[in-house]
Amino acid sequence: MRVLLAVAILVVALAGCGAEEPRSAALGAAATKQALAGAPEPLAALHRQQGRLLAGGASAFKRRLAELHGYPVVVNKWASWCGPCRSEFPHFQSQALKRGKTVAFLGVDSADNGGDAIAFLRKFPVSYPSYSDPDLKVAAVFKGVGAFPTTVFYDAAGKLVHMKLGAYPTEAALAADIERYTAHW
Repeated sequence: MRVLLAVAILVVALAGCGAEEPRSAALGAAATKQALAGAPEPLAALHRQQGRLLAGGASAFKRRLAELHGYPVVVNKWASWCGPCRSEFPHFQSQALKRGKTVAFLGVDSADNGGDAIAFLRKFPVSYPSYSDPDLKVAAVFKGVGAFPTTVFYDAAGKLVHMKLGAYPTEAALAADIERYTAHW
């Protein structure tokens, strides 16, 4: 009986290991540009840095949040080595394109290898930049150092209004939280 239980646990544990990589939800460069045309300047500035890994640490991240005052902000902490981060990334690709004219999106690549992160962003390009955070100091700004991934929502006044630990299983779940935590601005 114990052997059967051990085998059953092993089968369940390994079931997700062979899962395929998620498919990128990214559009081509021209379609992305067209989808985000007309965004207000603070949001357009993000789009001009799309897919880039930015240096500057916590101080640069805080400055960017201040520059985005007046807009709700969705921040996704991720890492290229994080399976759940990888699975939810297409949801962020899609939602950032749909909402990028009214909602700011930022990424925070924490505890990761820069080369791996850049390769991941090439495979899953997003319409916004990510801040390089090898020592989790950027994540500490929003008290998100523990879980991977972590998503936080700031209101238009710059107040942190919600933190979600763990991955979004569907784009609809992410969209619902974006509506819930950014709609009141």
